[in-house]
Amino acid sequence: MKYIFLLFTTFLFAQQTQFVDFKTVSGQLSLNAKEKSVSGLVDYQFEVLKPIDTIKIDAKNMDFSKVRINDKEIVFVNTGKQLQIISNFQKGKNHLTFEYSVKPKQALYFVDIENSEVQIWTQGQGKYTSNWFPSFDDVNEKVIFNLGITFDAAYQVVSNGILKEKNTTGSFIHWQYEMENPMSSYLLMLAIGKYDKKELQATSKIPLEYYLEHKDANRFEPTYRYSKRIFDFLEKEIGVKYPWEIYRQIPVRDFLYAGMENTTSTLFATRYVVDSIGFEDRNYTNVDAHELAHHWFGDLITAESSKHHWLQEGFATYYAALAERDIYGDDYFYSKLYNTAQQIKFASRTDTIPVLNPKASSLTFYEKGAWALFVLHESIGDKAFKKAIKSYLKKYAYQTVNTQNFFDEIKKVSNFDLDKFQKTWLESTVFDTQAANALLSKNKAIQVRLEVDKLKKTPLSEKKEFLMKTLNSDVYYLVKEAIIDQIENEKYEAKKELLQTALKSNNWQVRQAVAGNLNQIPEDFRLEYETLLKDKSYQTQEIALFYLWKNFPNHRVEYLDKSKDWIGFNDYNLRTLWLSLALSTPNYATDPEALVSELIAFSSTKYEATTRQNALEKLIGFKIINDQVLTNLVDATTHHMWQFSKFGRDTIRMLLKNPEMRVSFERILPNLTPDKQFQLNRLLIEK
Repeated sequence: MKYIFLLFTTFLFAQQTQFVDFKTVSGQLSLNAKEKSVSGLVDYQFEVLKPIDTIKIDAKNMDFSKVRINDKEIVFVNTGKQLQIISNFQKGKNHLTFEYSVKPKQALYFVDIENSEVQIWTQGQGKYTSNWFPSFDDVNEKVIFNLGITFDAAYQVVSNGILKEKNTTGSFIHWQYEMENPMSSYLLMLAIGKYDKKELQATSKIPLEYYLEHKDANRFEPTYRYSKRIFDFLEKEIGVKYPWEIYRQIPVRDFLYAGMENTTSTLFATRYVVDSIGFEDRNYTNVDAHELAHHWFGDLITAESSKHHWLQEGFATYYAALAERDIYGDDYFYSKLYNTAQQIKFASRTDTIPVLNPKASSLTFYEKGAWALFVLHESIGDKAFKKAIKSYLKKYAYQTVNTQNFFDEIKKVSNFDLDKFQKTWLESTVFDTQAANALLSKNKAIQVRLEVDKLKKTPLSEKKEFLMKTLNSDVYYLVKEAIIDQIENEKYEAKKELLQTALKSNNWQVRQAVAGNLNQIPEDFRLEYETLLKDKSYQTQEIALFYLWKNFPNHRVEYLDKSKDWIGFNDYNLRTLWLSLALSTPNYATDPEALVSELIAFSSTKYEATTRQNALEKLIGFKIINDQVLTNLVDATTHHMWQFSKFGRDTIRMLLKNPEMRVSFERILPNLTPDKQFQLNRLLIEK
């Protein structure tokens, strides 16, 4: 018993990395899509730095066999959270091998697609990779990963690094990927799906690979419109060559976030797969730049703890803004900084957690972290800033870092008061509005925006002339949007002329602001408002169609006829809206059952969560509810995307307030799968 007690008490106050250095790992994996399982052989090479009695590898809910050190069977303990190897380890090199199997509860997702197809992808941000591959939750343990994956030959398989081999055996292909340099485990990835691929080359000769599903082949250009330009820009701006061998970008269905910077292979949400119209409202540019910037700030150098998380997210956010500045110009860059400053200021009223705190909010880590870098960049000058960044990245390449490491490099190039900077921007929750406005005011568009914002509480009659003059000027569109937002609560007659002027603008963003400005559209504004239906913006069309249908019942047939072939984004926003409006218009649909079936189908597991939620919101909002709709709603509660599952639970709670709906849910309960029965039962018994 004494020996086992040692097992659980060793290194309570010391990181394992001080005693053991894991160098490389090779994993030969097989995935079973039907069973949603992973199995494989793992081979770790490691060096003991100091004598140690237990070595730990994080591994959630896994089964292990054939555990050997240097080809000899060894005593091990499987805690359900870790594989713990017990021995009298002395200084020197060692070789660990074992076999494992697991049905991951998170971090590796099997997404079923129609026609029995599947997409498989990972999301290891934080400490989650150990749910599907035995690895390390501690970011300070960096390892060279090499994965081999055997899967159905009809699919593309992607992992980190260079594809070294691809061997076909019957109906399966074995894909062998290898890395040259170490990384933290949370950056390990897999993506499996049926994709088309395009290959380009960066100016620096780095291979670039862009993936899309075959059905989206005609969306390559708008989806990846600026991708190569962003890559070339960031290499030049950062001043350090891209630190890996290849770069890939792969959209995956029902992804948990906008994107994830897995080393060499970024995954991103399919909502950013767009056509040329969708590009205007919802493009990949910012996410693209953000995830690529992480390949330096996060992948190459990694924050040693959550306290210093801004060294990843603040840097990636700032460099993404610089990339967008290169594409869209200074007015866009400064306007975006101005808008995030307003968000931070508003949040600071209740947010008491600063940047240098592991519990800081995303807004703080990302946007205030980026603001801190903007202030620093402007304060010490471009030349000094770039010199420090270059030195910082090269000095700590493939290592973990903290804020002081970064400051040490700044001190080498500038006498800037970093103590004051840290207190103001990293340790205080107050936003330094005066300093921010002084920097922003270098931009003429922001000068006008500040004048507009000063007038928020001024009566419209006193500021109307200035607002009209600004709308008629060539000032940046975001300033004009701010004017439309400012007059939202004014009476229609008072703001009518301003709205008309804004509608005459050739800028679709300004016109979109008008689209959302009026819940009630007067008859004398109808014809002008109807022009919004022709705008090349799926979001504008959605807003305009709904409000026109709602406000003018006598014209509903006309509006529905105009929009009957609209589809919208890849979440079918326009089609689902049209179906719900058509079904809610008396005597319009010649075959209402077909329309109901189509709308309900959009809420089924055949589609992604965003489409399903879109359809369910319309079905319930327009009271088109039957047992299949309720079943699809219960399905949502078991989805891996927490936002969608929460929507499902919250909507069911709302419906259960109606006794008739409660009876309907109780009626479908016996026909549900056990996991869905469990979720619905929990909601039925809530008080």
